[in-house]
Amino acid sequence: MTAGGSAAREAARLRAQARGGWFRRLLAWLGILTTDRRLEAEAARREHGAVGEQWTADLLARLPAGWTVFHDLAVPRRRFNLDHVLIPPSGAGVIVLDSKRWHRGRPTTVVGGRLHCGQQDRHGQVEAVAGYASAVAAVLRVPAAMVEPLLVVHGSPVDGGGELVVRVPGWERTVLVVGTDRLLPTLLRVPGGRDPVAAGRLAARVGEVLEPYR
Repeated sequence: MTAGGSAAREAARLRAQARGGWFRRLLAWLGILTTDRRLEAEAARREHGAVGEQWTADLLARLPAGWTVFHDLAVPRRRFNLDHVLIPPSGAGVIVLDSKRWHRGRPTTVVGGRLHCGQQDRHGQVEAVAGYASAVAAVLRVPAAMVEPLLVVHGSPVDGGGELVVRVPGWERTVLVVGTDRLLPTLLRVPGGRDPVAAGRLAARVGEVLEPYR
């Protein structure tokens, strides 16, 4: 499972669709380039996200031995993908990590309890990762408290020293939003010590239940 793989494949499919069709192929043969701008824009957005996921994967590769890291997984009968799923050395829980690549010139802040990047409300992204964590807990059949949602932001500087704690209506806990420089320190302070048996058992369960995203 390659980080960003499904996003890159979808971008390629959309770009081919944007340039496909017999009429567009005829125009291309005549030397007239034409594409579906809407599909091209969506393909560019997917490619943009895929790069962020790969950057996160590069950071996660620096975690010490004992961590188990999965990329680009699917929850059965759900249409979303999980960018990264982590099992700490303690085996005490699961971290559902979502990667975002936002504008470098716009800070990520909390305004009125909602996450923003610059002037844009991005709270839906926090709600989404909370929902992913709930779905993972349900399919793994573990208590919700065992699955932690985490959002890492590339590019945009994250306020609060690189860490923001954000509440989500209907979610009994909070979602932590971190900048890239705070990702590894945040993960490495996860409590619980080391329990290779528990970690291996939980990693096997994740590998059994969650599928590679297609």
